[in-house]
Amino acid sequence: MQKAFSQDEQGNGRQFVIGVSLACRMMVDTFLHAQETLMRISLLLASLLTATLAQAAPPVFSFGAWGDMPYAKNQDATQTEAVIRSLNQSDIRFSLYDGDIKDGSSSCDDATFTRAAAMFNRLKKPLIYAVGDNEWTDCHRLNNGGYDPLERLARLRQVLANQPDSFGQTRLALIRQGPLGGKFAENVRFSYGGVVFIGLNVPGSNNNLVLSDKECTHKSARTLAQCQAGNAEYAERDAANIDWLRSGFAQAGQQHAAGVVVFFQADPGFDLPETEDVDESTLPQYKGYRALMQALTGLTEQYAGQVLLVHGDTHFFKVDKPLYSPTRVLPNLTRLETFGSPVNHWVRVTVDTRQPEVFTLTPVMVR
Repeated sequence: MQKAFSQDEQGNGRQFVIGVSLACRMMVDTFLHAQETLMRISLLLASLLTATLAQAAPPVFSFGAWGDMPYAKNQDATQTEAVIRSLNQSDIRFSLYDGDIKDGSSSCDDATFTRAAAMFNRLKKPLIYAVGDNEWTDCHRLNNGGYDPLERLARLRQVLANQPDSFGQTRLALIRQGPLGGKFAENVRFSYGGVVFIGLNVPGSNNNLVLSDKECTHKSARTLAQCQAGNAEYAERDAANIDWLRSGFAQAGQQHAAGVVVFFQADPGFDLPETEDVDESTLPQYKGYRALMQALTGLTEQYAGQVLLVHGDTHFFKVDKPLYSPTRVLPNLTRLETFGSPVNHWVRVTVDTRQPEVFTLTPVMVR
């Protein structure tokens, strides 16, 4: 039998329903207001983030390129200080150092690495370091201390490739190919202002490739077994470099980047226009670079943007288009060879992704 409710009970029920309805409506209004507030906050944060990114990477920006200094044998400490001072006084966003933290006839001791790190960290803006031959490949030389190059490379990685970001008083986040301080950690990549930057361990002295037993032991503390191990290291690193290069170009394609900067230390050997009967790129002393340069050529051909190759090693400032040959040009690749001791200066690279050429290069002469 169902219970009959009195008028008072029915009235209380209606009031209860009305009260619940009002409470629900208030809850909905509160939720909608909160949602609107959150949306406004999200839009504000997005605007702030966009502004921050625009400030960090404007449409036009500059970076510096330098390397092959200081060289104690050239007594260029004062000139190197002038270069650092000039870089710190400039408006560049960061700088690339393309190897050789010392000369090729001085000790390869651990202090060399710590001094280089201290020098790099004096830069006010981020500095990204590419490995040179004088700090590991050539350390087998008797006048360098007769070190095992592979041991020096391992130590270099522990000291100069042991952090996720750049050197400098302000830092730039980097992607490293290997674990911090470990194999291939010195190979780096980062994206800035519509350009992808790829740093590789490609040193002079034929990329650590030894072509004969005579070369192995000439003015050297190396054994034949060490040279065989060095050639195995070369083959493994060369393959890793090519993989890293390809992944960098793939990133540039995915991001629709206007440009790619590839930087390393070695002069990889190009066919010089001054010698019509000789193709210098085919000489034995450049054999260690051929696979890498073939990969770079193929990737550049397939890439719609501009490619800037930055290297040091031979110490002569040069801007040209050396590929494919003096009579046949790969139009979207430009080579920048930076200054080096005893001619210690730096190069300003201005990036404007709105312009078809993207990169403008200006030598900065310091006193």
